[in-house]
Amino acid sequence: MIYHSFPAPPQLSKYVRSFWVLEGDGPYIHRSMADGCAELVFHYKGVFDEITSQDKVESSFIAGLSGQSQVFRRFVTSEDFGIFGVYLYPYAIPQLFSIPATALSNQMPDCDSLLGNEGRLLTDKIFAANGNMERVKIIIAFIVKQLYKHEQKEQGILTVINKIVHSEGIIPVDLLAKSYFLSTRQFERKFKTFSGFSPKLFSRIVRFQASTRRYGNKQLSLTDIAYDCGYYDQAHFIHDFKEFSGFHPRQYFSGNNEGTLWKEGEG
Repeated sequence: MIYHSFPAPPQLSKYVRSFWVLEGDGPYIHRSMADGCAELVFHYKGVFDEITSQDKVESSFIAGLSGQSQVFRRFVTSEDFGIFGVYLYPYAIPQLFSIPATALSNQMPDCDSLLGNEGRLLTDKIFAANGNMERVKIIIAFIVKQLYKHEQKEQGILTVINKIVHSEGIIPVDLLAKSYFLSTRQFERKFKTFSGFSPKLFSRIVRFQASTRRYGNKQLSLTDIAYDCGYYDQAHFIHDFKEFSGFHPRQYFSGNNEGTLWKEGEG
């Protein structure tokens, strides 16, 4: 299995965290976990279906947007596969599509539902592209066009959300709110519109995601990871990790489980 990512160009780094590609052989089960950020996803090779909580298999999109999420999901394919993704800050959703981020929290609309005919044309271009660098160029042109049509001047709340993401959820939210907003009510309303979640829940999800990036560091114990990521104690860490991933962290960091194989091919 091969996973690699490409940095966003400077003019889009405010909204795009990275572009990524995952390719592998089937059969394969993938687990997506809670994430404060959203992703545009294009399955240019192979098809994944979703395994529901009742262990039933339902069709999933071949191209669409995976909104910022507080839940984990499982997907399965029997085929060889290739996926191109665009990892977005959550506030990119209102800036690109002129809808509040809350409208897509825990949602996975396909490109047709999200963008209509424009979504179908984008999907066709991505699938017909001659390689992933061409896909990057196509999606950059699309994002620039969308920003020209929909971008809003909301620098304060974007700065707050960005700081929470890059502090890995540890920075005190109330201090940021006081720095940029006149009232708590105004802050919380704008925060949900541009992040999809309340400040408290968003910070918890970001902190959880930060802990998953310690994967592969065998020198860290669960207690080390918990304190490094700002948890009060190991019990608090375990509770959040199980809620957002479906795993006990000991199982996840062992490397012998569903949903981490792609990390072994990271490069």
